[in-house]
Amino acid sequence: MEFAKEKKVSKEFLEKTLHDFYCKDESCKGWETNVITQPKAINNIVDNGASRIAAGPGVGDAIDKALARKIDHTLLKPEGTPNEIKSLCEEAKRFSFASVCVNPCHVSLCSELLRGTEVKVCTVIGFPLGATTTETKRFEAEQAIKNGAHEVDMVINIGMLKSGNYDFVFNDVNQVALAAKKNNAVCKVILETALLTDEEKVKACLICKKAGADFVKTSTGFSKGGATAGDVALMKYVVGSSVGVKASGGIRSREDADAMIASGADRIGASASVKIMLGGKSEGKY
Repeated sequence: MEFAKEKKVSKEFLEKTLHDFYCKDESCKGWETNVITQPKAINNIVDNGASRIAAGPGVGDAIDKALARKIDHTLLKPEGTPNEIKSLCEEAKRFSFASVCVNPCHVSLCSELLRGTEVKVCTVIGFPLGATTTETKRFEAEQAIKNGAHEVDMVINIGMLKSGNYDFVFNDVNQVALAAKKNNAVCKVILETALLTDEEKVKACLICKKAGADFVKTSTGFSKGGATAGDVALMKYVVGSSVGVKASGGIRSREDADAMIASGADRIGASASVKIMLGGKSEGKY
């Protein structure tokens, strides 16, 4: 009897010790889930001799949140319906993606559906060609932010860049960046790298950095090519640590996403986000 009581006390003491060891602040609402949220601590426990770790219900469905928080869950196809946008937002909440990236007409709906969550609303400006006027881009950005967008991904004026009209490109980016900063929003600039030479990619990155962009982004996903690890690495080298790099276009698997992140991407834009999170394999690119 005494032995059984002593064994129970020892077990309770062990559970309390484990709880105190790796249950940190708000990360522990049901400490058993920390097999996901506290991987370093779990590795410590295993390294010190544990052969099994208990986990709470549903942990098997848990996600790689560090990866999820780098993904903009994207639906930009012109035939996208409100019901599809609702599904996009539900998936974003389930997987804790950084944002949903949608066309401007869906911003208000997403803002309503995602209110009170950690998922941001991202939209596109001057999309997909980048050839609208600067005034139109600024107005579009301001209206989107007013409707609930936290992030705006504008398309650079590719023709002006390729013609060497760098003052125009600077002002085009700067006007949207100023509109974003005025409203505490993030400005990303899509370069459409498949249409640029390496020299043009470098110049575009330098202009965007000087113009106040928060990110440079590879592609719209609507041109002849998408993100490549080489382009991501080049862009990151040019902009440094003060400006983020978003890889977008043709990223369809965990393997693709990992390659982009390893090359310097701070954010991933993908419509195949759920497949990426579930470890889907690559089916090839463009």
